[in-house]
Amino acid sequence: MPAQTGRKKKSRCHQCQTIRLRGVERPLRLVNYTDLETGVEYRFVTNAHHLKAKEIADIYKERWEIEQFFKWIKTNLNIKTFLGTSSNAVLTQVWIALCVYLMLAYLNFKAKLGSSLQQILRLLQLNLFARRDLTRIIHEEK
Repeated sequence: MPAQTGRKKKSRCHQCQTIRLRGVERPLRLVNYTDLETGVEYRFVTNAHHLKAKEIADIYKERWEIEQFFKWIKTNLNIKTFLGTSSNAVLTQVWIALCVYLMLAYLNFKAKLGSSLQQILRLLQLNLFARRDLTRIIHEEK
C-alpha cells in the first residue's frame, strides 16, 4: 500500500460490535467513530453488516451535512410547512427553495459581497419592491 503524503487522517473508526435489541429479530451493528478534529465520539447503529465501519461513518456524516443544508433552507428560505401534500407539491417547493439558495450563492460569489447568504436574503426581502442597486444596499448595511 503506498504511503499517503500531505493528508492528515481526520477520523478514526473503532472496532464494531454486534448488538441485539429487544423486539428486533436480527442482530445490529454498533459502529464507534471519533472525529479527530473535534474529539467528538459518535455511535451509529446499523443493519448494514456488509459495509466497512469507515463507510458507515462516512454515510452518516454525509447525511448530517444534508440535514444541516435542509435546516438552513427551512430557517432562511421560510419553508416552515409545505403548502401542498402531494409529492409534486413538496418537490416543487423544495426546488424553488434550492433555486433561491443557488441564486443567492451565485450573487454573493459574482459580486464578491462578503456577506452571509442570510444577510443578502434579508436585504432582498426588505427591498423587494424598491428599484435600488443591490451592491449599494449591501455596502450601506456594513
